[in-house]
Amino acid sequence: MTLDTLTQIYKSLSEPIRLRIIHLLMQRDSLCVCDLVEILQLNQSTVSRHLSYLKNAGMVQAWREGTWMHYALNQATLDPVNREFIESTMQDFAEIQQDQNRLIEHEKTPRKCALP
Repeated sequence: MTLDTLTQIYKSLSEPIRLRIIHLLMQRDSLCVCDLVEILQLNQSTVSRHLSYLKNAGMVQAWREGTWMHYALNQATLDPVNREFIESTMQDFAEIQQDQNRLIEHEKTPRKCALP
């Protein structure tokens, strides 16, 4: 890892929406853009823009399934920023608790990306 790479990682974590996305991806192996849009209650273009930033910084991996993009954390990139620290620190924020509650509720309904 280079100093420039580490700088990009920390820059990617400097935005609250991206931190919320990272935290949600820590809770699951992967999430679809449609999942994140519903959970974060943001429009798709906003979520996609932040995911693109995270992808360019190497924080997430992406793949297409049909018309939907799915994302997962890049565990190797997360190691230098201490995953445990992020998880424990973020638990105290109301937005994170709301996101976790919406994630649980969202998983009780069929996924939009699974529909034909």
